[in-house]
Amino acid sequence: MAQIDFKNKLNIALYKKLFLTRHAEEYIIKHYPEDEMKTPMHMSYGEEANAVGVIHAMDVKDQVLCTYRSHAIFLSKTNDPELFFLELYGKQNRVASGKSGSMHLADPDNGHMGSTAIVASGISVSVGIAFANKFKNNGLISCTFFGDGALDEGTFWESLNIACLKQLPVLFVCEDNNFAVHTRTQIRQGYDSIDNVVSQFNIETFSSDSTDVEVIYNLASKAINSIKTKNRPAFLRLKCYRYLEHVGIYEDFDAGYRSKEEFNKWYKNDCVKLQRKKLLENNIPKTKIEQIEKEIDERISISVKQAKAAPFPQPQDLYKGVFYEKN
Repeated sequence: MAQIDFKNKLNIALYKKLFLTRHAEEYIIKHYPEDEMKTPMHMSYGEEANAVGVIHAMDVKDQVLCTYRSHAIFLSKTNDPELFFLELYGKQNRVASGKSGSMHLADPDNGHMGSTAIVASGISVSVGIAFANKFKNNGLISCTFFGDGALDEGTFWESLNIACLKQLPVLFVCEDNNFAVHTRTQIRQGYDSIDNVVSQFNIETFSSDSTDVEVIYNLASKAINSIKTKNRPAFLRLKCYRYLEHVGIYEDFDAGYRSKEEFNKWYKNDCVKLQRKKLLENNIPKTKIEQIEKEIDERISISVKQAKAAPFPQPQDLYKGVFYEKN
């Protein structure tokens, strides 16, 4: 019975994080055309299970870096929609005060070290953090999220090589949605399986084609345990599907590079719907689920109201945070 209770608690916690990101982004989809959020939007819509599953398996003090498709990763790591919307609306806040926008979200105090707009550029930084963690012997790991397009960049292979050579505590997470913007993997890469290629290095490799957040959580837990017990890095490939256009809030099936039928196949196993169904099947009362959803929606609403009411940064704030400041 205790095991069932633990599993239900786990799945409720995972659902809360999924629902937070999904509904925060649904707010963005609805209100972005009002032109108050003056930042490009690379949406996590459809890929939320990757961030939620992996980050929930990490220690709260572990560090994360990610790409410009940062919403799910940022919210999963920080659980801070207040800071999230302050930044999207370009208002004063305790981190970037509107200078980062959607593409450079960060909260170092809570282990989210940054989001980078140049493809693959965060990978080497994460390896550097892992080197520092090993040097300090603090038991922490760093985790770097990137898309399959980053595999086409030299810095991925250089970072992978040094991490394996020095046996650094870093988790490489490849969110494989099969596209680098509009270009499919099959016409970009001269190999059939990234797992097979990466496995030739001194690294543990893990792979999943599932949209089930619990499956991803369990696999990420194995990968993290491997890092800590075998004292070597790990590579985690997660197959996924981006619902919306590469950048923006709209569908783009008329662009000619993918079809609505392809989307429909993935949407049948939508991670949020799948997790909600799982809760019901595990006898979590529908009223409890609806209460969770209501509380999260209310928190999003309050966060947005606070962001809209908050002051804009002052012109002189533009010069803050450019270089390291001790205080």
